[in-house]
Amino acid sequence: MKEKTTLRVIGLMSGTSCDSIDAALCEVNPDMSCKLIKGINHSYPVHIREMILRAFREEISIKELCQLNFLVGECFAKAANILIEEFGKVDIISSHGQTVYHYPYDEKIDNLSKKSTLQIGEGAIIAERTKCLTISDYRVRDIAAGGQGAPLVCFADEKWFKNSLVQNIGGISNVTVISDNTPTFGFDNGCGNLMIDYCMKKLFQQPYDKDGEIALSGKISESWLDCLLQDEYYYLSPPKTTGREYFNERYIENMLKLAPNDDADIIATLTALTAKSIVQSYERFIFPYVTPERVIIGGGGAYNKAILKFLRRYLPDSIELNTHEDFGISNNYKEAMAFALLGYCAYYGISNNLPECTGATKRIVMGKFSY
Repeated sequence: MKEKTTLRVIGLMSGTSCDSIDAALCEVNPDMSCKLIKGINHSYPVHIREMILRAFREEISIKELCQLNFLVGECFAKAANILIEEFGKVDIISSHGQTVYHYPYDEKIDNLSKKSTLQIGEGAIIAERTKCLTISDYRVRDIAAGGQGAPLVCFADEKWFKNSLVQNIGGISNVTVISDNTPTFGFDNGCGNLMIDYCMKKLFQQPYDKDGEIALSGKISESWLDCLLQDEYYYLSPPKTTGREYFNERYIENMLKLAPNDDADIIATLTALTAKSIVQSYERFIFPYVTPERVIIGGGGAYNKAILKFLRRYLPDSIELNTHEDFGISNNYKEAMAFALLGYCAYYGISNNLPECTGATKRIVMGKFSY
């Protein structure tokens, strides 16, 4: 094994919200600490984002999906090159890619498992355009080892936090449980901002609820909230993952048939759903085993004052509520930073999955190399 040294790594990430590519230039150290030098949010070109959204809805052809894999790779390379032009060539680029389909269910055909995942953003394109070693396509190796290919950021959470629930709220919400009393584990709680963002566009022609202002102006429909919380996903035991394949437009439109008449009340109730589904997942799957000192919020949800208000309302008073910023880690770029760490470990041949989080049968090294 190569002797570990400090490396400069660009982590690239685009989540289920598909709003932009997060690019984080980091210094990653042998002790697994990670310092953010600079982060940027690089917007997709309009037509590329439209193609990605159509891919989510399964409305593109195999030909278009083939093309989109390379087009997204070009976009990721442009994001990385913005940082390279300012700070110089890096040692590694580590790219999560853009998930367009995730199927973590172990169904069989001809006695072979259908469990699978697809992240686009061709690593070879990124390597060629940046002239940097690129490591990408992490999830597939974990699935090959019997896991669900997610959540992967738990690996970084374990290195950076202590005795906490580290809660990301992006399009999907996911938690990492870190405690001295149990091995680190994690899972997807459910929809994070997906349903809120969809209804903000539909009802208010806005991409998201800035600072939670619309939610705070409305009233929670407790009867509709109770209905929403009956969804079977919330009752599934971990390990479990989800995405747009489940919480899709058809799902949301079906749920809206029972919604209150006031648009602001709809946003308020969906925001409460995000918060309450998170806390209920703690009550079902975490609190019986672990008593955390705090919940640490990251992702776009960390900027939504309504989500934070509702989380505080539903959480026990004894548990602190913080954001990543309280610990010197960017709310916005934490996941891209985590992939910088995953890339560092892949480079040195260090296992970088957590079977307790993904359900894999063993520790393995995730990531494909493009030189």
